Amino acid sequence: MTLPVVLAGARGHGRWHLDNIRRIQAKGAVRLAGVCELTPLGEDEIPDGLGTPEQSADFGALLDSTGARAAVVCTPIPTHAELALTAAERGVHLLLEKPPAPSYAEFRRMADGIAGAGVACQIGFQSLGSHAVPAIRRLLAEGAIGEVTGVGGAGAWARDEAYYRRAPWAGRRRLNGADVVDGVLTNPLAHAVATSLAVLGATRAEDVEGIDTELLRANDIESDDTSCVRVRTTHGPVTVAATLCAERPGEPYVLVHGSRGRITFWYKQDRVLLQRSGHGPRETSYGRTDLLENLVGHLTGGAPLLVAPDETGAFMKVVEAVRTAPDPLPLPREAWHRPPGAGRRVVTGVDALVAASADTLALYSELGAPWAPHEEVST
Repeated sequence: MTLPVVLAGARGHGRWHLDNIRRIQAKGAVRLAGVCELTPLGEDEIPDGLGTPEQSADFGALLDSTGARAAVVCTPIPTHAELALTAAERGVHLLLEKPPAPSYAEFRRMADGIAGAGVACQIGFQSLGSHAVPAIRRLLAEGAIGEVTGVGGAGAWARDEAYYRRAPWAGRRRLNGADVVDGVLTNPLAHAVATSLAVLGATRAEDVEGIDTELLRANDIESDDTSCVRVRTTHGPVTVAATLCAERPGEPYVLVHGSRGRITFWYKQDRVLLQRSGHGPRETSYGRTDLLENLVGHLTGGAPLLVAPDETGAFMKVVEAVRTAPDPLPLPREAWHRPPGAGRRVVTGVDALVAASADTLALYSELGAPWAPHEEVST
C-alpha cells in the first residue's frame, strides 16, 4: 500500500523532509501528494522523483483535495498544535516536528485532540529512532554500569547571528502575543534533552518531579542561547547543558553515570561507548529507524510507534519550565567575543563548562561560572 502524504513546511528544515519523502517514495511506501507553503515551491525546489505535488497555502483544503492519509508538519513552533488538530479532525495521521508545542497546555490540547480523533502521531525526535536507545536501556537493566546515578547531556554548537534573522519567530520567546519558546534547550538542542530523558526511561510527564533552569544569552535575542537544566525524575536526575556559542563546536552527547562505570551516547552518530570497572572500553555503532517509515509501518503493519506524544510529556515539562522562567539573563559583554570574520558570538570557556556539567551533573552556577545566576529557577 502506498500512502499519500502532504508536507506542511517544505523550506528550511522542511527540505530535509522533502529528501526523506523522496527516499521513501522510491521504495513505494509513500507518495508526496501535496505541499503546503505560503508561497508555492518552484520547480527547482522539488527534488527529482517526487513528481508534481498539488500545492496550497490552505492545509485543511489540501488534505481534503489530495485524500492524504498522513501529513508531515514542519512549520513554525506556534503553528504545530493547530495544524496537528486540523489533520486529526480529518482522520489524517501525523509526523509532527519537535518541539510539538510551545507550552504544556497547547501540548495537552493537541495530544488529547489527536487521541480523541483516533489518529496516530509521531513526534519528530529522530534520535529516538536510534537502536542505541533500547540497547542502552537493556545495558542499564542488566546492571552493566551498576546503579544508575544520573544522566548528563551536553551540546556545544555554534550558530551565527544570521541564524536569528532567518524567520520572524527565530530566537523569540513570544511573538504577537503567542508563545514561541525558541531557546537552545527547546529547539536546536532539544534532542539532547529528550534523549537524556529517554535513555533513563523518564519520558512521560508523570516521571518529572521538579525542574531547575539557568537561562542565559550572549546574542541580542529574546530567548536563550546558553543554558542548563536539571530535571528531577522518578528515575534519577537528568542535567543538560547547551550552548549555540561554542568555541569549538562538537558532537552533542548523553552521558549515563553508574556506580561501576558509564555510557556515552553520541546520539547524532548512533555511537555508544561503554566504560566499566574490570573491562576494557567497548564502542558500538547502531542502526536507526526513520520516524516516517516507522509511522508508515505502524499504519500498514501495526508496528509500535517509537515517539508517541505522551512519550514526550517529560520533555514538554522542560519546555514549560523554560517558558515560565524569567527572561534569560544577558551575559556581560566581557563574557563573549566575536572571532574575526566569524559573524557569531562565542562565550569564553563555555565548551569546558558544558562538558563539566555532563561529567558532574552540575549546573553552570554550581561549576562556578562567573556569569551564571546566583540561584537557579525551580519549578
